[in-house]
Amino acid sequence: MNDPQASLLDAPAGDDARPLADRMRPRRLAEYVGQGHLLAEGMPLRHVFDGGALHSMVFWGPPGTGKTTLARLLAHTGEAEFVALSAVLSGVADIRAAVAEARQHRAAGRRTVLFVDEVHRFNKAQQDAFLPHIEDGTVVFVGATTENPAFELNNALLSRVRTYVLKSIGPEEIVALLQRALDDRERGLGSLGLVSSSTALAEVARAADGDARRALSVLELAAQMAQGGALDETAVAEAQRGTLRRFDKGGDAFYDQISALHKSVRGSDPDAALYWLCRMLDGGCDPHYVARRVVRIASEDIGNADPRALDLSLAAWQSLERLGSPEGELALAQAVLYCASAAKSNAVYTAYKAAMACVRERGSDPVPESLRNAPTALAAALGHGDGYRYAHDEPDAFAAGAEYFPPALTGTRFYQPVPRGLEQRIGEKLDALRARNAEARDD
Repeated sequence: MNDPQASLLDAPAGDDARPLADRMRPRRLAEYVGQGHLLAEGMPLRHVFDGGALHSMVFWGPPGTGKTTLARLLAHTGEAEFVALSAVLSGVADIRAAVAEARQHRAAGRRTVLFVDEVHRFNKAQQDAFLPHIEDGTVVFVGATTENPAFELNNALLSRVRTYVLKSIGPEEIVALLQRALDDRERGLGSLGLVSSSTALAEVARAADGDARRALSVLELAAQMAQGGALDETAVAEAQRGTLRRFDKGGDAFYDQISALHKSVRGSDPDAALYWLCRMLDGGCDPHYVARRVVRIASEDIGNADPRALDLSLAAWQSLERLGSPEGELALAQAVLYCASAAKSNAVYTAYKAAMACVRERGSDPVPESLRNAPTALAAALGHGDGYRYAHDEPDAFAAGAEYFPPALTGTRFYQPVPRGLEQRIGEKLDALRARNAEARDD
């Protein structure tokens, strides 16, 4: 195998028409930043660069973390041809053409790394098309995805590859990458003679949000706006105007962040809950989606321990509809903070699930005669309503001993109030009423 520090010759240097992020793509492992958990000495992927067997794999990680670059470096290190497909633009015909090219390479004694970007965009049939060619060694398959492979890739494909998880690039690593781009006269911005402050580069790294490609794109734009050769905070601010944090609506980031918000509220941490709310809003999430989830949280995790949470959540949603963004988002923050601070109970949620399971398992138990409606003489003659006791005519508006379940379910309990908040008092009241019921039935 080649020295992993050897130069990649897949793109000509000095091509100013290419974006800075492409020009600065690492040509050897020493230039690669991040992913120390995979590439440090003794780590799993480093073993391949150090002479281990080249195998099929999937890279899973956020945008701009070096998935494509790693695939290119692996192909070069393994003395293999590099063939790339994009699942966004390609179909089965493109897969066949790539496999045909790989067969030609194989006939000439060369292996092929077949890189598939956004592999999760391929459907089941398209993913299955790779399987025989992975198995017979025609290609070394390297897929890249921003989505959870366990959800988005076929089990058959997953069983034939090893999954490596890539992490966001750290701020310090991004700053080092930016400085390299500023100093590099061959591929970077070195010929411009820009002078940059550490504060400006740190701001670019912060705005990049772990995405090296975004960081280089912001740097390139800031360089165009630099006045008098000074790449300062003003130029950086102009370059990143209107950019958003990483937020993939409908993808892993979306569900991970709403999950973090929900669990922070459930865990009674208002500060963390507010943080995740702001992360989602800052990233471009529809605030109405968050409002719907907060209403759900008010019932699922608070319930009757503090019924005001549901009222406040609905009011916040209504305020958002009337005021719009960003004014209405303050009401949403109020609801999130209240829900996080309120007494917690999942008794309503648990009771609902238990009752629904009971209904689905048992089918249609007949309504007891005493509870049936008697709107006509015929219904009354059939006994509908016989024995019904009107609760308001009883002491404390409670008909002690009366039964409201079908006979087969007598005594069933779904709702178990927790000893917190208002539900503690509800539980005490229900216990007292059940005791009266038991006494009346014994008589």
